[in-house]
Amino acid sequence: MASDWVEKLKSAQKTCITQDGRIKVHYSFQDGSQMAEEYEQSSKLLLVRKWRHKRTLGDFDVWQYEVGESSLPIPEFKELTLQENISNPIFIRLDIKDSFQWRIRNLPYPLDTYSISLDEDKQNVIVRTSNKKYYKKFSITDMVRLELTLNKEAITFSHINNTLIISYKKPKEVLSFEKEILNELKKVKSSGDNVSSCQPS
Repeated sequence: MASDWVEKLKSAQKTCITQDGRIKVHYSFQDGSQMAEEYEQSSKLLLVRKWRHKRTLGDFDVWQYEVGESSLPIPEFKELTLQENISNPIFIRLDIKDSFQWRIRNLPYPLDTYSISLDEDKQNVIVRTSNKKYYKKFSITDMVRLELTLNKEAITFSHINNTLIISYKKPKEVLSFEKEILNELKKVKSSGDNVSSCQPS
């Protein structure tokens, strides 16, 4: 049930700091997994959500980004023999206030090349091109966790600077949930040095 996800967040061990214009929250769950989120301090817009899970030997795997992207520079390997082509499409979620939003960079084709549809059975968004150069299927994790059904009328898309931008308008249930979580974070004591308390009001 949707309430299960809400209760999982509320019951998790949390630390919260406000630093460098961002509200940074760290969740530790009972199953050993961890989630970190970063919000823009003034707008409360979610900028980053990333996860990591424990490996068999007890250490953690690398952070996997659900929202946003790493700010760390990509290391240079002068003698690297196998390297991902920098012109390959890059899929990243970067939300705006009232919509979930994904950007697929390095897609140079005109707007009428793209088709966005829903797999209603599996509740996935499907992106494809008429020239068969790109195909992507993805779920909206926030909608899955709240057990909400996707609505094709909520999807819009545009294309600019070789980037396909897909938006999904957040339903009122998601907006209400986001407000509830921000209110919950007010109860979390701040941690760390030289930071202000976490008050995402």
